Amino acid sequence: MRGKRNHQKRIEKLLKEMQRERGYVSVPKSYVARKDPDFMEAYNKLYNIGLRAGKALPVKVREFVAIAILAYRGREVGVYEHMKRAIRHGATKQELMEAIETTIIPGGGPAFDTGIRALMRIEEEGQKRNKNAQRPSGSGKSYKLTKEKQGGT
Repeated sequence: MRGKRNHQKRIEKLLKEMQRERGYVSVPKSYVARKDPDFMEAYNKLYNIGLRAGKALPVKVREFVAIAILAYRGREVGVYEHMKRAIRHGATKQELMEAIETTIIPGGGPAFDTGIRALMRIEEEGQKRNKNAQRPSGSGKSYKLTKEKQGGT
């Protein structure tokens, strides 16, 4: 019984760490963490080495690289999540726009469109949050943003 409890605590700790670092945990990664925590701990370590600040590149620049590759691969959800992470690490929307603009030559129109759609989603959500924040309190309406987590890296 004690071993099972420790196993469950280990999984929950791993998922919390992933959530804190990324801002989300995709359904497939949550599944694997529960089924094979050894594998997901190794993956998480590699993820952190690749996307945390390095010796020369800050997190936001590393995120620009991830965003460009994900856009090229057509992974809009991944682009969106990594854009949000880049913003949390100091990136501006203008920097994100320029990172996506850079994809048009090596990646073509589809990569560019994927990135722009993700950026548009971030801007739309920001506008909705601003509108909701400006509502007078006690309006009787409650607004909750929800999102689907299906991918990423």
